Amino acid sequence: MSLVSSLPPPDFEEASAHPEVAWLRQAAAAADMEALRGYVHGLPEGTGRAYAVRTVAEVPGVEHVLRTMVAAAPEDVFALTVLGAREVQLGWEIRTAKRAQSVSREQFAAFHAHLRTAEQLLIRATALDPSCGTAWAERLNTARGLQLGQNEARRRYERLARYHPHHFTGQARLLQQLCPKWSGSWEAAHAFARECMQGAPEATLNAGLVAEAHLEHWSALDSDRDRAEYLRRPHVHPELVEAAERSVSHPRFRRDHGWVVVQGSFAALFSLIGDTARAAAHFRALGNLASEFPWSYLGEPADVYVRHRNVVLARG
Repeated sequence: MSLVSSLPPPDFEEASAHPEVAWLRQAAAAADMEALRGYVHGLPEGTGRAYAVRTVAEVPGVEHVLRTMVAAAPEDVFALTVLGAREVQLGWEIRTAKRAQSVSREQFAAFHAHLRTAEQLLIRATALDPSCGTAWAERLNTARGLQLGQNEARRRYERLARYHPHHFTGQARLLQQLCPKWSGSWEAAHAFARECMQGAPEATLNAGLVAEAHLEHWSALDSDRDRAEYLRRPHVHPELVEAAERSVSHPRFRRDHGWVVVQGSFAALFSLIGDTARAAAHFRALGNLASEFPWSYLGEPADVYVRHRNVVLARG
């Protein structure tokens, strides 16, 4: 049996990459909000804290205890932020990730209702604590969902960056806003991704936004031929090499929250381009860890992950 054929299937469970996720889910399900508060406040403000809040916000039913907390203490920034994130999550679950033309009027109405509730909670959180990066990052989600426009999204990002200039989660959310599907442009999206890469310290996740911008651009094209031609543009491969070397391929890189997505984005793009040696290096770094993005952009996530991994590891 070959090494490739004996590899395990991809593991999409976030707790496999970050074991603390299991505890966060358990504590949220048990409504142990004080334990969660202590854990979140013990993290540096940034992607780790935003990731923890998002994990809690994904737990079904957690909104009930959070609403009670906010009613009892309307100036509790932690409760306001997590409940705001939960309302955002509830709204997106109703809307789904489908294109707008595939979302019903009733879905949009419920989606916007949750986002408006989230907006009020998060406005209060950022008024009480203007340095609350997680709340500002969630307000980038509400700005996009409520279609408040490019200028308002940039204003919110600037408020976030004033306190946390390399907030990867906030940058990733603004990048989505800058894509044409949310009334942006490819010029703006690529320029912002490069700005994030060049402004951040090396060995951090920020340069991975260059890969995300290319994946978004590639996936938005109409045909396989157009997508193949896009990846052959002379600037694409060098930009990806530079971005990888400044982020997940850097010798000092640490596996911060989000690393599986970024590593997978480079694996997917180098595989699509045909740079099997670099793609293989990223797959080896992943082991069998995976995330829905970027693989959902290529097809059924588990299938395309295995197909690309097996090809590049056999060759590279």
